[in-house]
Amino acid sequence: QVQLVESGGGLVQPGGSLRLSCAGAGRDLSVGWFRQAPGKRREAVSCISSRDGSPWYVDSVKGRYTISRDNADSTAFLQMNNLEPEDTADYYCAANFGGRCEITNIWLWANYWSQGTQVTVSS
Repeated sequence: QVQLVESGGGLVQPGGSLRLSCAGAGRDLSVGWFRQAPGKRREAVSCISSRDGSPWYVDSVKGRYTISRDNADSTAFLQMNNLEPEDTADYYCAANFGGRCEITNIWLWANYWSQGTQVTVSS
């Protein structure tokens, strides 16, 4: 049984940074980060493959977010820089045993979810 525990959310001003952590993500899992803004569907933001460590990002966060992992600690991270008010959402990490980051349906891709953490970008 995999349990993902997320931490690191909070309130930050536009242009600021936050780092989210997802503990429990062992090396044999691909890890995705997702977010859901109020009234919107949950969307995939980033993913790191367990097969080769290759990252994927949605266009809106490219150049601002960086996904990484520490396999020794079974923890994945999402470094978020130059945050914008549009980044405000509940953020979740999820894990998949499939080894790939081809997320065509987030509910089918994710085998496990974290509890989520709130990120608010506001002045």
